[in-house]
Amino acid sequence: MLDPIMLELFRQEAETQTAVLTDGLLALERNPQQADLLESCMRAAHSLKGAARIVDLPLGVEVAHVMEDCLVAAQENRLLLGAEHIDQLLQGTDVLLRLAQPDTDPHALSTQAEKVQQGLQRLLAADSAAGTAVPALLEPVLVEPSLDDISHSLLLSAEPANASAIAAEIPAASPEQSDVSTRASKSATADRALRVSAEQLNIVLDLASRTLVRSHTLIPRIDGMQRLKRQFGALERALANLLNDSQETGSVASLASQLEETLTHLRDSQTRLHESLGWLDDFAWDNELCVQRLYDTVLACRMRPFSDVLAGQARMVRDLARSLGKQAELQLIGGQTQVDRDILELLEAPLTHLLRNAVDHGVEVGEVRRQRGKEECGLIRLHARHHSGMLVVEVSDDGQGVDLEILRRQIVERGFTKSETAARLTEAELLEFLFLPGFSMKRQVSEVSGRGVGLDAVQHQVRQLRGMVRVRQQPGKGTTFHLEVPLTLSVVRCLMVDIGDERYALPLAHIDRMLQVSAGQIVQLEGHQHCLVDGQHISLISARQILGYAENNEHAEELPVVLIGDSSSPYGVVVDRFIGESTLVTVPLDARLGKLPHIYAGAVSEDGAPLLILDVEDMLRAATKLISSGRLEFIGQSEGERQQRKRVLVVDDSLTVRELERKLLLNQGYDVAVAVDGMDGWNALRSEHFDLLLTDIDMPRMDGIELVTLVRGDHRLQRLPVMMVSYKDREEDRRRGLDAGADYYLAKANFHDDALLDAVKMLIGAP
Repeated sequence: MLDPIMLELFRQEAETQTAVLTDGLLALERNPQQADLLESCMRAAHSLKGAARIVDLPLGVEVAHVMEDCLVAAQENRLLLGAEHIDQLLQGTDVLLRLAQPDTDPHALSTQAEKVQQGLQRLLAADSAAGTAVPALLEPVLVEPSLDDISHSLLLSAEPANASAIAAEIPAASPEQSDVSTRASKSATADRALRVSAEQLNIVLDLASRTLVRSHTLIPRIDGMQRLKRQFGALERALANLLNDSQETGSVASLASQLEETLTHLRDSQTRLHESLGWLDDFAWDNELCVQRLYDTVLACRMRPFSDVLAGQARMVRDLARSLGKQAELQLIGGQTQVDRDILELLEAPLTHLLRNAVDHGVEVGEVRRQRGKEECGLIRLHARHHSGMLVVEVSDDGQGVDLEILRRQIVERGFTKSETAARLTEAELLEFLFLPGFSMKRQVSEVSGRGVGLDAVQHQVRQLRGMVRVRQQPGKGTTFHLEVPLTLSVVRCLMVDIGDERYALPLAHIDRMLQVSAGQIVQLEGHQHCLVDGQHISLISARQILGYAENNEHAEELPVVLIGDSSSPYGVVVDRFIGESTLVTVPLDARLGKLPHIYAGAVSEDGAPLLILDVEDMLRAATKLISSGRLEFIGQSEGERQQRKRVLVVDDSLTVRELERKLLLNQGYDVAVAVDGMDGWNALRSEHFDLLLTDIDMPRMDGIELVTLVRGDHRLQRLPVMMVSYKDREEDRRRGLDAGADYYLAKANFHDDALLDAVKMLIGAP
């Protein structure tokens, strides 16, 4: 039985040293004779051997020893490290990392360790047989680290690189082996331990001490303010007594004396008050600076370099490329960019998807790259930086890019759109299809790709982080995925707005722009209101309607509008008033409330008032649903204007007919809503008021005859005018519709604009 404390020490040591080994070995594959890398790898293996010996792990001692032999031979120029050597050394690194994992299968680990030893010894022997004199390797004269040395190094070291539990017995250069090297072994407990540097802890302690001392100085000041309060009360009573005395005695000399005394007390109280206010002003200023520094320091304790998320990713890229018969190298730019730990953890999976995608879909095989005049080894760049309070990450490759014609054919073949529509799609619109669930450019499913569960998962996870992802490409030159996510989930920069006499916050990261739209700029197109912004028609929708408030009856000359959504299909959300920008600390809502519609989190404003942060993704979905259903409230109209407009419900399962009828009626000034079948129409009739029902007969779920029968059987709707429009133009069909309760029957074969409009005006009059 191993000492659990010792085993935990070894696990932490193994995480640190295997990270050094992995990075060093990947670099040695490109430059096998770099002396400083050989030295650092050899020392890491030597330290692991000593640590394994101290905690009584003979398997670790044996594996680390043969790895050390191989590295020493390379140092002494008796061995030139090649890809096979690196493969075996990396597998040995996996074994050393697994030794202290609690869920390790001893038998599988022993088998894998034996294979590593045999593989390295075979390679050493093969080099010796090939003519290189490799004498019996001697143990390098190095001092074995003691337990105290290991403990001391663990206490002083930075946070160790993330590492994962390695799957038992994985073949060389397999994608699965790369994945396990990429993922961190995360604790399942809710309480997570975070390492904080001594310098940061000292700053926090100093600021907390200053805040505590300053808070103690408030006590005498509060006592002084209480005395001032009593003094002002006494002055008030004295003045009241003077007033009474003047009314009773009328003695001017006595009143003047008392007033002079009261005035002296008043001046003294004012002096004390001014002194207290000056002190409080200084205290507030100093306290704000101190608290801000304390907050910034505590927040910095949660921040980690972006490179922390890449532990093992370079190896994953290398191993995956080898398994596909390619060569690829990962280059990191901006590794020291600071990001919240939670963001880093949640970014790991989407970045892994994108890197694997770059190797599999982007980088070409060596022969193709040579023919195209490229280096045989493909380059995948990962660039991280801060921009406008966001973390921007770009994953790019120098591969073949996306063949837009193949993508266009795939879109049609998979039934996402028709060939005529696909032919008109722009490059940006075509690339958006890559993020659809189930979509893949690969026709055959492999271990790496082809199942269509990559980019849609990336987009979903990035949106969960309140971020966005875009893609651009250059044929023959490569593809770039652009991600933007917040630097932290605990603090968000917001636009404060009023909606329905309540204050809300909209995250600035999800806002494209803010503008004031005059009532004269609003036009009606396709059943809803638009405004023109930079030559693009923007659909307008009321934030009041999304959140369930009654519409504003006041007619405003200018409407505050917030643009949200993708640049290709933005929405203009009309709010009541812009308040300004503010940095808010998010407060999670009580879990018992569940997911509230359109609400992301709570917060407290700068004046101490509670407010809600809106969920822009929810609002976008609500806007799309309202527009598609044709049930938008018109913005900028008074209640009287809304009541005067006559409402028509168009029910038809044919999109073409439905849109034609809707546009005709809208252009005449009617307020029109649409439903896709009888069931949808019946639900609309029960929930809203309409002046006319215009319905088809043949529809799924519920046909027009059934719908009209239900209408005539409902006491609230039985007097509603009903008009039927159908392709069936036989007399028996017409009679059947009228018998069901329709007031007018129009055959689509005889349909024209004037016939429809004349019939509507006959039934309900002009709009």
